[in-house]
Amino acid sequence: MTAFSDQRYSRMRYRHCGRSGLSLPLISLGTWETFGGYRGAEEAKRCFFRAFDLGVTHFDFANNYGTPAGNAETVCGRIIKEMPRDELLISTKAGFGMWPGPYGEWCSRKHLVASCDQSLKRMGVDYFDIFYSHCFDPNTPLEETLGALDHLVKQGKALYVGVSNYDGASFAKAAQVCEARNLAPITVHQPYYNMLNRRVEWDLLPHAERAGAGVIAFSPLASGILTSKYLDGTIPKDSRAAMKWAEGGEEFVRRNLPEERLAALRTLDEMARGREQSLAQMALAWTFRLPGITSVLTGASKVEQIEENVGALNNMEFNAEELAVIDRLFPAR
Repeated sequence: MTAFSDQRYSRMRYRHCGRSGLSLPLISLGTWETFGGYRGAEEAKRCFFRAFDLGVTHFDFANNYGTPAGNAETVCGRIIKEMPRDELLISTKAGFGMWPGPYGEWCSRKHLVASCDQSLKRMGVDYFDIFYSHCFDPNTPLEETLGALDHLVKQGKALYVGVSNYDGASFAKAAQVCEARNLAPITVHQPYYNMLNRRVEWDLLPHAERAGAGVIAFSPLASGILTSKYLDGTIPKDSRAAMKWAEGGEEFVRRNLPEERLAALRTLDEMARGREQSLAQMALAWTFRLPGITSVLTGASKVEQIEENVGALNNMEFNAEELAVIDRLFPAR
């Protein structure tokens, strides 16, 4: 077993996940497109070990992450064997397309149970701390989807259950089904949330608070848009847009960074520097102004990005003027 820093828990802040006893680090590490994808095993190991040394205990997967699909779980499962399993929160998901045929996607009992079993084998673990329904399935009754998650808890394959990408109304209905049928409660919802897309503030967070569920936001940096890397309108060679999306990188910049948005981001970058933060750090810190946000799920392709992200916790306070500028540039509705 690798030796890790004995100061790791003093470097991180944690929040309870809704009304549950589960705590999440404010900064979590996700694996979408990176580890087992365009970043190999050695870089993944460096990132996982450094993240854990900084108090990041939560590592998030999905059955279809990596290239080929499932490779993120395979690659990182080997790394986790060198880490103290009981100090880690490992989550994974199922719902999006994974294998051919009618049972290879969506959220039927058939798919969720089979997918969980496959993920457990790929990662070489006995259980997941959180297992998610990765998307709302319009063709499967919520009673079946949530019953399947409850079944996994009763089998000891998951400790907690969650949902991801459900809108507020669907989440509210799901929470009601769990309560009415005495199923394992939804402990956490994982939605898309950042300065550029604030819908969850009015659509989801009130429902999550009533249900006692935590919220962990994915893409808090909007796939790198809320960092300084694209502020000059070009694509750095070591960025995801260049390495993963290749020829689509220029289209990504053109579509997501018109001049008006670039000007707004440059204004925020100036504000961040006045706060002695990077734009990315300020964007992460901004998400924590809401107590209903339990954690943010960050991606990283190198150790320095993890260190920068955790550095966001050094300044999480915003004055009224700063919040007013952000609201003006990127309003909630």
